[in-house]
Amino acid sequence: MTFSKIGFIGLGLIGGSIAKRLKVLWPELTIVALASHETTITKAYEEHLISNKKSCAIEDFFDCDYLFLCAPVQKNIEYLRELKGNIKDSCIITDVGSVKTDIHREITALGMEEQFIGGHPMTGSEKTGLDNANAFLLENAYYIITPTAVTAEKTLHAFHELVIALGAIPMILPYELHDYATAAISHLPHVIAYSLVNLIRNCDDENETMKTIAAGGFKDITRIASSSPIMWENICLSNRDPLLKLLDAYVEELRRMRRHIDNADGSALLEAFHAAKDYRDSLSLTKPGALKNIYELYLDLLDEAGGIATVATILASNHLSIKNIGIIHNREFEEGVLHLEMYDEASLASAIALLKKHHYTIYER
Repeated sequence: MTFSKIGFIGLGLIGGSIAKRLKVLWPELTIVALASHETTITKAYEEHLISNKKSCAIEDFFDCDYLFLCAPVQKNIEYLRELKGNIKDSCIITDVGSVKTDIHREITALGMEEQFIGGHPMTGSEKTGLDNANAFLLENAYYIITPTAVTAEKTLHAFHELVIALGAIPMILPYELHDYATAAISHLPHVIAYSLVNLIRNCDDENETMKTIAAGGFKDITRIASSSPIMWENICLSNRDPLLKLLDAYVEELRRMRRHIDNADGSALLEAFHAAKDYRDSLSLTKPGALKNIYELYLDLLDEAGGIATVATILASNHLSIKNIGIIHNREFEEGVLHLEMYDEASLASAIALLKKHHYTIYER
């Protein structure tokens, strides 16, 4: 791959993770960036991630080989208008937004189709910002590529290879299909999660009973409601038509379920639940892609001082690192009071064997 300078407009979770991965792969690569918060630029410079001490001006991106637009969707479109005429002809602009139609239409209107390839890394977290970025965030995640009607084959191939180098799995789609598919499997679930949290917030009593006893099921389905509100405002407005169509379909599905419950139609409910379970179970969690494997176990733990520390010490003394650890306060749908998440399958298997050897009762999901 032949490039020496790459620019970033926006250096948050996704942009920062791509930049960090690039630095791992090509330590001598020059990376420059613009960010809405000057503290982000300062931090990135101090970490030797970028070469500029202060946020770049648009003109500073002129000689970049690639330019990643990592700001919110509508802001990316505003930056495009400033970039026209301020970058070299061979520079390829790409974005990481989860909505593609608006930016592709703007690219066409600006006459910049030969210089643009849309991109959407299907990874992320409810956590945001450069502090949460890491060089492996894109590992084994689908990275949707949406070329324009005039993207040169050579240019597309080079970007395809770059995506592979980032550790992601490239998938080329028309931008319209991308937007409808992501509205269904990403944007609609976020709207549902935000709406469900607001429903519980409005229905809860003055003692916050519902909030206090919120179980694993509620927390699992609403985890994504901790994502950036500004980002999701942008996404919903940018992908308005596909999202509205799917929202209408979802509301009708809820009405259907309500009728089954209202009519005490157990057979219809059972059929709906079985159909949903069969489809959900058919989603492979073992193949690489947007759904990441979770290597977790649960165990019983006596309520005594040092209990958690003892478990951690047993694992650490055998060179096993814990990715995440937590106490299960509501166990309505869980067995085991302590939840451990490991980094990989081998570590999980070793941890289970080791803890069983020390007479802990283990529950696997």
